[in-house]
Parts: sequence; C-alpha cells; structure tokens
Amino acid sequence: MSRRAANTPQAAMNAPHRGTRAAGGSPHAARRAAFALRHLALLSLALGAVPGVSAVHAQGFDELEARLGEHPSLEAMHHQSAGLRERATAAEALPDPVVSFGILNFPLLDPSFSRYLPTSKTVGVRQMFPHRDARKARAAQASQSAVRNDTEIDQRFAELRADLIVALVDLARIGRLRALLGARDAKYDELAQIVETEINAGRPVLFRLAEIDVERSDVARALADLDAEADQIRARLEDLVGETTASPPPPLALGAWSGEADAFHAVRVARAGVSMAEAGIARAEAAWKPNWGVQLMYQQRDAQGDDWVSATATFTVPFWADRSQAPALRAAEANREAARSRFMAAARRAAARYLALDATRAAAKAAAAILEQKIDAIREQIAARLITYESGAGDYSPILDGEIAVLRLEGQIVNEQARHDRAVARMNALLVGP
Repeated sequence: MSRRAANTPQAAMNAPHRGTRAAGGSPHAARRAAFALRHLALLSLALGAVPGVSAVHAQGFDELEARLGEHPSLEAMHHQSAGLRERATAAEALPDPVVSFGILNFPLLDPSFSRYLPTSKTVGVRQMFPHRDARKARAAQASQSAVRNDTEIDQRFAELRADLIVALVDLARIGRLRALLGARDAKYDELAQIVETEINAGRPVLFRLAEIDVERSDVARALADLDAEADQIRARLEDLVGETTASPPPPLALGAWSGEADAFHAVRVARAGVSMAEAGIARAEAAWKPNWGVQLMYQQRDAQGDDWVSATATFTVPFWADRSQAPALRAAEANREAARSRFMAAARRAAARYLALDATRAAAKAAAAILEQKIDAIREQIAARLITYESGAGDYSPILDGEIAVLRLEGQIVNEQARHDRAVARMNALLVGP
C-alpha cells in the first residue's frame, strides 16, 4: 500500500455499518475485528497482485542489466564494429602480387624452342602500389564507420535499458492497481450489504444495487485488462533479458541535461556520421593521385645466346577525371553536407524529445499532487461523516462511497507515478551516461 493509504484514518476506513452497532457487543471491539479481517484480505491481495509471480525469477537489476548487454542485437553490432576495424587494417595493405607463366614467340609451322631466336619461356611477377594517401583514406573511412557503429551501440543499449526499466515500472504499477481494485471490490461487498439492509427496511434504493453491479463489472474488466497488459510486458521481458522477472524497478534519478547537443546519443551518432563523410572526401581526393606498378619478367631461351630479363614500371594518369574522379568527389561533398544536415536535425529532434518528455514528467507530477489534495479533502469528509454516524445520525453508505472514491483516486495516482517514471527513464536514455 502507498504512503497515502497508510495515513488513512483507521476509524474512517474500517468503521462498521449500522448492523454492527445494533449487535450486542462493543462497537469498538467489532471495529477492531473488522479491521483485522480487512487487513488480512488486503495482505492476500497484495501477495497475489501480480499473477504468476511464483513462476518467475526475481533477480537484481544489475544482473538484468548484464544480461541486457548480451542482447542479440547488441552482439550483432559488436561483431559489426570488429569487422569494420579489420576492414580498416586490410585497407592499408598492398594488393597481392600477380605471378605469370608463358611462352613468347613460339613458331607454329616449325615448332621448336631452339631454332627461332626470340622464342622463350617466361615467368614474371607484377606488383601494384596504390597511392598511400588513397589506402590511408580507405582505412580512415572504415575506422570512422567503426566509431559510428560504437556510438550506435551505446545508443541502442540505452534504449533497451529504458525499455527494461519501463517494463519493470509497468509491472509494479499493475501489482499496485490490482491490490487497489481488490480493495474496491471488497468495499462494494460492504456497500451492497448496507443497501440490501436499507431495501429490507423499506427504503426505495433498489437502483443503487444496479449501480454497484455496474461498478463491480468495471472492476472486473479493469482486472482483465491488467492481466492482458501483464502478459504483454512479460513477453517484452522475454525479448529483453530472455526470461520473465519479478524484480522491482531500480531507483530512478533524472539525469540533468547540460544544454549541449553532444550530451545526446543521437547527436553523437550524427557527428560520427559527419566524420565518416569527411573521410569519404579524403578518399575521393586521393583518387587523383597516381597508383604505381612494377613488373619483372624472366625469359628463358633454348637458342644460342643469353636469357633475357624485362622490367616495367607503370602509373595511372587521371585522364578521365571529369567522368570519374570529379563526380566521385562531388558525391562525397554532397554526402558530407547531408551528414551535417542530419547532425543539425538530430540535435533539434533530441532536444525536442527531451523537452517533450520533461513536460510529460512535470504534468504527471502535478497531476499526482492534485489527486493527493482531492484525497485529503475526501478523507476530511469521511472523518466528518464518521463522527456524525457514530453519534447515531445518518448511515454508513456515504462513508463507503468516500472510501471507494479514495481508492479510485489512488489508482489514478499510481498511473501518474508510472507515467512520471516512464518519462524519466526515456529522458535518461537520450543522454550519454557518465
């Protein structure tokens, strides 16, 4: 039960109805007995608040967080980062040499390796040397891709962590709501008994029984909806940590935003995208620089005379730059501008999202405070009616109506508190942790 329920005047919440006063025993003793029975009933409801708790495994949030770090989507991203770093290493390496074997100037009409002077058997090797700046640019682009992927891993983990906290918050909310709905149902039992007594006494309040039945059907429907929601949350927990858990949510503290755009995960991801695009420009610029090559060939001759050795050096000339290198550079520059625009959009979107969640958090906090004030006012009315009732005037049904209204408002407070905690969890997920 919440702190508000603990502050409820016991006399107001547990006073007997008229039939108890008519009994031969002391009304205070009967009141104490009724309170003890009701306390046991509410304790049973609280223990069974979340269906299937005995079938789930309760564990600390640190353990859940560690298991969350092993989520398959995160594992896949870690492997992707490792692959990108290996690609950066491979980008700086030279291409494999090419070895060739052949026959040169072999006569067809009079086949022989010894009678025709230019005939020879050859073996050669060719090695290409792409420009070092081009290789370094390719390696830098792959490295920047790995850095960007690492920032996405941090962002994804923060989002999954927020999902886990929200699921635990909602499970706790469902448990508290079930307990409050069970208490309301018990109040309807008492109220129905009082109304039946009044009907037997000849008072025309038959319509009140129909109202009670409608309200009890609303309670039953709400309980069914909570059961369905709990099943959905447990399915989400299976996805997040591999099993259902009954752990309470961790203590939530709102992380303060420094006001800097780089404090958001999404902005850091976008900034890494800008760095990757700039590395693409360096790669496109390096395409103008020549790639060198060397080829050596040994020619073995069976005719009279010495063997021959040939050597060749090659280099590329950007002859078709207007159709190749220049468009590639313009494309890289366009990608950089697009990345810068995405960076600015990410900064705006993250700040707007944070402020929207902060507004939700503040609204939930204010709504809970307003509901607290309403509950205090109703409890004052209950206390006043109880004094009148114990003096022998009036009846007990308005007191029960007030207690039911308090339980209904407490359920709304539980929802507002959960809304507040969900907003805090989402806001913290937007920010880069310490």
